[in-house]
Amino acid sequence: MRVSRVLLVAVAAGGVLALALGGEALAGREPTRTVAAPWAVAGPGLPLGADVLGRDVLARVLAGGRDLTLGALAAAGAASSLGVAGGLWAGWSRGRAARAARALSDLLLVLPLLLVAMLAVVTVPGPAAVIAGTVFGGAPLTLRVMADATAQARHTGYVEAALSRGERGLSVLFREVLPAHAGLVGADLGQRMVLAVQLSAALNVLGFGPPPPEADWAAMLRENLPGIGLNPAAVLAPAAALALLAGSVAGLSHILAGRS
Repeated sequence: MRVSRVLLVAVAAGGVLALALGGEALAGREPTRTVAAPWAVAGPGLPLGADVLGRDVLARVLAGGRDLTLGALAAAGAASSLGVAGGLWAGWSRGRAARAARALSDLLLVLPLLLVAMLAVVTVPGPAAVIAGTVFGGAPLTLRVMADATAQARHTGYVEAALSRGERGLSVLFREVLPAHAGLVGADLGQRMVLAVQLSAALNVLGFGPPPPEADWAAMLRENLPGIGLNPAAVLAPAAALALLAGSVAGLSHILAGRS
């Protein structure tokens, strides 16, 4: 039952990611083309009505998740990779450098993530700022969690057996410890993904996302909020898309965490 549940959630999350990345192919209409009056309500050929410039809301929703999702995936991968690698080393090593790394991770955890990303976006493009914010905000927590798990694994029978066979520490870490915590790593990657989506959406709402007229879910919220009384779907549809993306990844992460 649990395997079926994991598979179901994984398929659902994969479907959401696939739609976010490749939805533009299903739009059937150029998302930057004006087709109706501003904030026109739903009607024939316009299932979700039009946005602030009279563009098809459905077409823009289908096209608006690619850059945000790609940026979030890159940010999550960078943060999780750095955190896992650092955690393996800090948990295995008993030297001062490892203790200093744990202390530094605790210090970085108090930094406001959005502030870090906003400071970064002044000097680098929005996607790079999302990566910076996710790394500074997510990697330290990943390091702490992975370090504790590695320190506990060091005294387990399978690790002691590998060491008694003459295997080197680095080999034991990547052949024994890391596979044993695959669920934990997968859950952490999902959490970093959710964090990156939140940061990316926040920066894009503030105007640091793709330049107009590119479709973007978060930018659609900012653009269409003044007309929410005329066509609520222009705001609710991208908001639902963001929530579905973050929620599906978070759900899969939660299940993986329970299996780790």
